[in-house]
Amino acid sequence: MRFRGGAASQGDMLERLRSGEGFVAALDQSGGSTPAALKAYGVHDSDYKDENEMFDLVHEMRERVARGLDERCIGAILFEATMDRKFEGRPAPAYLWSKKIVPLLKCDKGLEEERNGCQRMKEIPNLEKTLARAKLLGIAGTKMRSRIAAANEEGIKSVVKQQFDIAKRICRCGLVPIVEPEVDAFIEDKGHAEEILLNALHAELHLLKPGEVIMLKLTLPDIEDLYASCVAHPNVVRVLALSGGFDRAEACARLKRQSGVIASFSRALTEGLSVDMDDATFSAALDASCAALYDASFRKITEDDGAEPAMYRDVSGYLGKD
Repeated sequence: MRFRGGAASQGDMLERLRSGEGFVAALDQSGGSTPAALKAYGVHDSDYKDENEMFDLVHEMRERVARGLDERCIGAILFEATMDRKFEGRPAPAYLWSKKIVPLLKCDKGLEEERNGCQRMKEIPNLEKTLARAKLLGIAGTKMRSRIAAANEEGIKSVVKQQFDIAKRICRCGLVPIVEPEVDAFIEDKGHAEEILLNALHAELHLLKPGEVIMLKLTLPDIEDLYASCVAHPNVVRVLALSGGFDRAEACARLKRQSGVIASFSRALTEGLSVDMDDATFSAALDASCAALYDASFRKITEDDGAEPAMYRDVSGYLGKD
């Protein structure tokens, strides 16, 4: 396997994202979500005195996870500061791609205040400049998150339009954007919100040019195979699922009923890992987590509950992804 970073390997990375068998690791905890991630890992706020120490500690956690990832992981989403740091003495993006894990960048800057039951993204200053630097470092794509907290059609359409407007700018920079309009998994009208979202996604997908390819990262829906039409869309490289607050067992059980959708979990990936584990115990726990995410991504349950689970590669033809 070869890695040289930059534009020369973009095609290889895109093909890995498109056809690789594996999940995408979400290692992009921001300043807001990092304290909770560290606490779950066994590091409490009393263990660091400022934000710099906090980010050093979460980087150590990410590096430990990255070290244990293998061919079952096709991509990893990184926090912006992480792409300038090192894993095992090598630049983080280069280290990941040396393991055939495509490095991806969280590029959003957080959320605006809620309006019409949704939160759009804050303005992303100097986006093109950041993406040019990211591409030189070997980053192949981006991820940006919005939040949907109610089945409000106006709010959802606004969120999706903003996502696609920025996605087109990212495409022009030669990167593959991950569009993530996250539906809150625990709202009462979740199912209705997801139906509105699906229609809004197709309205925007219809406007994409042939060379504008994206990925979608979506909350695990209440309806089985709700996003099958997105999986089959020619402009969609892959559809990812976020765990959305479900524990690993629940998230994987739901994912098994979504044909063609693969995992991109954060909390559910690192669930059960602890800073106090020795290396062997940590590796075994992470291996079990990777096995569960891979299994849920590629061994799908068919409509007949008594039948053997169908491999994703078997149902992909039905979805138009051969």
